[in-house]
Formats: sequence, structure tokens, C-alpha cells
Amino acid sequence: MTKHKKFPGRFPGSDFQFVIRRANKKGATPIVRRERYADRKNLDKKVDAAFLAALWTHFGDEPFERGNLDAGRLSWLFGREVVPADPDDFDPADYEALLRIDTRIAETNFPEVFASPEEFAFDEAEDDDDWDDGE
Repeated sequence: MTKHKKFPGRFPGSDFQFVIRRANKKGATPIVRRERYADRKNLDKKVDAAFLAALWTHFGDEPFERGNLDAGRLSWLFGREVVPADPDDFDPADYEALLRIDTRIAETNFPEVFASPEEFAFDEAEDDDDWDDGE
């Protein structure tokens, strides 16, 4: 499983995680499209925006490997802002699955991420790269 170094581990000051520490021995949790209803909490929306901003800052419009990115967090964006890089060869339960940001949809749904990226800058101290991964 690819570990994305310098990717923020979680939403600052919360338990909303962005990455996982180690691969699941039973296999990767499948990424599924989760419905985002209009009555979602503002904090949930902020976390989605922050995660998308981290993806954009880290990968831009290039395809990226799922790796240690949290399946639950990806699922809130999957099928809209985050899509398979190659839909014909995509396994939602594979750590090596390639994804990409659909920039057109991401800019439409989260204009604040692209208008003011500095608002989503993560402090290096919040990064969880120093976790013991047990390997």
C-alpha cells in the first residue's frame, strides 16, 4: 500500500481522518459513492472541502493511487469530484486503484477550494507521518 507522505492525516482539531495507518489484512475497504444530502452538517461539508483541498494540493489534476487514503472519506467525494482514472480498469477494493480529480465538477461543487486554497493550508505539525505503522 502506497503511503502518501506529507498528506495531512486528519482534519485539524478533529477525529475526521484522511489517511489510514496500515493496510487492512482482510483487504481494502471498497470505495462507494455516498449520497450527500442537503441537510448535512456544516462541519461535514468543511471536512469534505478540506479533504478535496488536500487532494488538489498534493496531486493536482494528475491521476493518483488510492494507497493509504481513507476509503470512507474518499467515498463522500467519489463519483463526483473524485473519479476512477480509468473506469474500465477500476477496482474499488484495491489499494493500487488509480483515481483523479474531476476538476470541472470539483470547481463547481467546491469553488472555495479553488478560489482561496490558502484557507485550507495544513500545518505540518498536524501531519500524522510519524505514526508507527506496525510494519
